[in-house]
Amino acid sequence: MTSRPPASGRSAERPGEARVEYRLARNAVVRDVERGKVDRVDVCDAHPELLRAARNVGRPTGETCPICDATAMVEVTFVFGARLPPGGRCPGSARELDRLRRREEPVTCYAVEVCPACAWHHLTRKYSAGGRQPSTRRRRS
Repeated sequence: MTSRPPASGRSAERPGEARVEYRLARNAVVRDVERGKVDRVDVCDAHPELLRAARNVGRPTGETCPICDATAMVEVTFVFGARLPPGGRCPGSARELDRLRRREEPVTCYAVEVCPACAWHHLTRKYSAGGRQPSTRRRRS
C-alpha cells in the first residue's frame, strides 16, 4: 500500500529545492476505501483529459492499482509556469519534460499517478524546477 519514488530513480528537481510528497494522504485514502469508509466511486473519478494523458503519455510506475488491483499504474506530469498554456503542459516524453525542467523561467511540476482502467488518481509529488540556478560564487566587497 505504499507509493514508491519515480521508477527512473533520478531526482527531478534542483538540489536544495522543496519537494512535497503526498504518500501519507494517498495511503490514508486507500486505507479508507479498503475499510469501506469511502466508496470506490468517490476516488475513481479522474477527469477525461487526465485519463487521455495517462493512456497516451503516462510512464509506467511498476505498481499495480491499489483500488482495482488489476492494472499497472502510470505517472503523468503536468508543468505550469510563465509562457506555458493556462492549463499547463503535459510533456509527451522524458526529453520534453527534461527540457521544461531546464527552462530559464521557474516552473512547478505536479506528478500524478493514474490507473487508466478504473480512473483512480492521486497527486504523488509537487516540485519546482527551472529558473536561474543560484550562484555559488561570492561577491567581492
